[in-house]
Amino acid sequence: MTILVTGGAGFIGSNFIFYLLDQYRDCRVVCVDSLTYAGNLSTLDPVMRDPRFRFVRASITDSAAIEWVFEEETPDIVVNFAAESHVDRSIENPSVFLETNILGTQVLMDACRKFGTGRFHQVSTDEVYGDLPLDRTDLFFTEQTPLCASSPYSASKAAADLLILAYYRTFGLPVTISRCSNNYGPFQFPEKLIPLMIINALEDKPLPVYGAGENVRDWLYVEDHCRAIDRIIRDGKVGETYNVGGHNEMKNLDIVKLICKALGKPESLITFVEDRKGHDLRYAIDPAKMQKELGWFPQTQFADGIQQTIQWYFERREWWESIRNGEYQNDYQRMYQNRQEMNQTDGV
Repeated sequence: MTILVTGGAGFIGSNFIFYLLDQYRDCRVVCVDSLTYAGNLSTLDPVMRDPRFRFVRASITDSAAIEWVFEEETPDIVVNFAAESHVDRSIENPSVFLETNILGTQVLMDACRKFGTGRFHQVSTDEVYGDLPLDRTDLFFTEQTPLCASSPYSASKAAADLLILAYYRTFGLPVTISRCSNNYGPFQFPEKLIPLMIINALEDKPLPVYGAGENVRDWLYVEDHCRAIDRIIRDGKVGETYNVGGHNEMKNLDIVKLICKALGKPESLITFVEDRKGHDLRYAIDPAKMQKELGWFPQTQFADGIQQTIQWYFERREWWESIRNGEYQNDYQRMYQNRQEMNQTDGV
């Protein structure tokens, strides 16, 4: 089986690639990534020499490049992680989010239709549902919750989800969608909450917290998310959407305090900053459908996962330092400038 993973040089995509190659000896993985600021080729170092793995630098918005990849590889399954995903960046520049997250998804689905791909899976987000009130802890997002996006990012993901379901109904394209809560774990880009706080704390820098830090998120260890996606693409029902979450809600401020305690740093490092525009209050996923229909349950307790994550960033300083100083963006040229295959890929 050949699985095409788009956005595989990013946080969740790379972890999914590692998971697939570790779990399935007969699985071939093709990674397509345009290596924007959030794509780090050095993240994929552990699998670059695996004969079951191939990397192609291309944007999902480039229809010619995507068709070339499909002609070369004829993937059985496509899992789309490729997306602009940082809310703050979407507020500053919405247009690139619309182009990548909506039009890029359309390009991928058109290629799936043309080449008869057996499954297109969209990795979406719980942010498409908007938010829940802080004082209603009895409320959760279900697959029937109306879409109510709050930011250009979540609106672009919601639009993509609707387009995917339209392709299923209009063209019969075999699709599935997963909407997951906040992920954490190894290789997450340092602008996100948990890695940012870990890295700043390690360097005794201020820990910026939006507003009063009361916003609540449902946290899931990234490997549990990978297991969920794997279960969906193998056993999930075509045309269905599945919510993936861990019933592990925590306030942002409590997460930051926990990191301070784990690293032996004073809470005086915490600095409250002006709140984000349109900041969602609370996310909370009901994963009952995943549990009942596919038998998926998260395996990593938050207390264990956060300690593993803190330890990983503590030990992998060279990884996040290369991002901070921009060196990681030279990885592609350094690793591939003399390789004929990659030179050909660049010419697509």
